[in-house]
Formats: sequence, structure tokens, C-alpha cells
Amino acid sequence: MTRAGLGRGASDTAEGLALGVGAYLIWGVVPLFWPLLEPASALEVLAHRVVWSLVVVALLLLAARRWSHALAVLRDRRRMAYVVAGAVAVSVNWGTFIYAVNSDRVVEASLGYFINPLITIAFGVVFLRERLRPLQWCALGLALLAVVELTWDYGHVPVIALTLAVSFGVYGLLKKQAGIGSIEGLAVETLVLAPVALAYLGFLAVTGALSFGAHGAGHSLLLVATGVVTAAPLLLFAGAATRLSLTTLGMLQYIAPILQFAIGVLVMHEHMTTGRWVGFVLVWAALVLITVEATGHHRRTLRRAADNIV
Repeated sequence: MTRAGLGRGASDTAEGLALGVGAYLIWGVVPLFWPLLEPASALEVLAHRVVWSLVVVALLLLAARRWSHALAVLRDRRRMAYVVAGAVAVSVNWGTFIYAVNSDRVVEASLGYFINPLITIAFGVVFLRERLRPLQWCALGLALLAVVELTWDYGHVPVIALTLAVSFGVYGLLKKQAGIGSIEGLAVETLVLAPVALAYLGFLAVTGALSFGAHGAGHSLLLVATGVVTAAPLLLFAGAATRLSLTTLGMLQYIAPILQFAIGVLVMHEHMTTGRWVGFVLVWAALVLITVEATGHHRRTLRRAADNIV
């Protein structure tokens, strides 16, 4: 999941809403896909995801004749430093999510993406020296209380949730600094990761532990499909980003973790204690505060801009 290229002045369209909802629906139901890849390990699935994502985005860039954009990034040392760091962050995020799903911890994974907007705000304060408004401080306080409550209930820090939230927050911050489009960024990021992924797949093949090709054509095709599962929502999101306002796009982002949470509880029947419900309610309350505050701030900004024009 990336957010590069959002247009601040974008106005909402029906097409944009359809594209945005489509992107977040795919991200939301993807926990149903990863278990289909067993008995491949989380690391093997991650390696296949990198390799086949590179193949898919390379074909897309070739078809759209946008190779020059990706090559320009490769020649820019400053941007490449951000891309390499971002590639590491997104690989941690992908690998952690696959592991969470395949170890029946989808609810905790959804928590990570619920927390992510709050982590992004915190990063803005720490790294970009942004100043928070009162309701934003309240939301961060509620999120901190939620983590404390969930740590108490789990008996340990919710490492998966925090790893997903922080790694995706770092990735978003690095993407913002690099200033690269979604598809070009994914192409260069997977190109950076591909040698490691291919080396690991080669190691598995030599040791006889590679599942690709060992469990029928259907299993192999599913592993190849990881590239499409990665690229398709990014394409939809890129289209939505130019057709929707930041406020609308920000509200749509909750579709994915809501679906992931529902899948974890209703489909995979993960246990929810009273303490965990309390922790999630605190997070949801924080997100309501953030959404209300952001919507109000956006309207006030537009009103001031209109007054200045008049």
C-alpha cells in the first residue's frame, strides 16, 4: 500500500470512488489469498511476490512506455537512497503481513493498519517538524492507551501490529521524500530486492525445499499471481489518487483494515477477549477523532482559500 502522488486539489468523481474502493477492497480481502499458497513458507512467498511483482510492473512500464521515469530514478543517487531504504521497509511490511496471516493473527495485522494513520502523524511531528492540532494530540493519546491495553491483554507488546504500522509509516515517509509514482516506485523497489529474492529461491531449489513446481501447476500459478495481487490495487489506487480529494481517500483507507478485522474474527475465528475489544475500540475512537478533525480542517482551509479569492 503506497500513497505517492495524491493530488491536494483533486475533486471527487464516481470513477475515482470506484477505483479507490476497488483498491482497498483488494487490500482488505488479501488475507484470504495468502493461505492458498501453503505449504510455501512466508519467506518463499515474499520472494515470489518480489520477483513476480517486478515482472508485472516491468510489463506495465513497457506497455505504457514509461521506462524513462524508472530509469531517471536509477540515475538519481539521492532518490535511490530513499528507494533502497523504502524497499527494505516494504519487504519487512510484506513479509510480516504474510507471516501474520499464515499464523492466524489477522486481527493483530488489521490493528497495524488501523494504527498506521496515527503513526504517520507521529512521524510528521518527529521527522517533518509538523505541528499537531489539539484533536490530533488526543487521538495519539488514545492510540497509546490502546497499545498499553493490548500489551496487557496479549501479555506482550503487539509486535506484528507495531511492525506493520511502523514499517508502512517509514515506507510512506521515504516515498514522500523520493517523490516517485506508484508503479515506477514499485518497479525500482522490486528491482532492488530481486537479487536477494532470486538468491533465496535458488537456495531453496538447491536444498530441495522450493515449493514452486513441487505441488502442481495450480500452486505454481498462485505463486505467480502474487505479482498481480501486488500490482493491481496499486494501479487502482494510482487512478483514484488523481480523481479524489485527500479527505475522501483518507476515509477510504479504513476499508482495508475493517475487512481484515472481519475476516480474522468471522472467517478465521480468531479469539477476541474483552481486553482486546477495549483496545480496538480505543483505536477506532482515535481514528474517528482524526477523521473528524481532518475533515473539519480541510473545509476550513477551502473556506479561507475561497475568501482570499473573493
